[in-house]
Amino acid sequence: MGSRYKGTAKELRALNAFVALQRAAESVEGSTQAEIVRAKLTQSQFGALEALLHLGPLCAAQLARKILRTKGNLTLVIENLEKGGLVSRARRDDDRRVLTVELTAKGRRLVGGMFPAHAAGIARAFGVLTAEEQEELRRLCRKLGKAQK
Repeated sequence: MGSRYKGTAKELRALNAFVALQRAAESVEGSTQAEIVRAKLTQSQFGALEALLHLGPLCAAQLARKILRTKGNLTLVIENLEKGGLVSRARRDDDRRVLTVELTAKGRRLVGGMFPAHAAGIARAFGVLTAEEQEELRRLCRKLGKAQK
């Protein structure tokens, strides 16, 4: 169903595309959350753990950019992960302003154990698209995302 907004054709086309994109993203996210919910993590917490698993220790600002969160929001995420013993954080010796976050052994076991099932869930969700459609979707999303910066 299209928008009921009485705007220009350009606005309506963009609104309809936006709504479809949002609904698709929420649908896929909902179908891939089982492991995250089972581990009692938020999406932001899982995103931070996954980034640290695959990229190694990161400063808080880099981690915030990687998981598309503000540095302020990430502070609470990191604090809660640290309370759970999943990450540690330390100030760099050469620049005390920089806070480095890294996985603990417990965090590495948790996210490393969860990630294969999470990736398989994403593959299942995207299985309705051909390989070419998945690549085209990736390309279009990157184009849209880069245009907003």
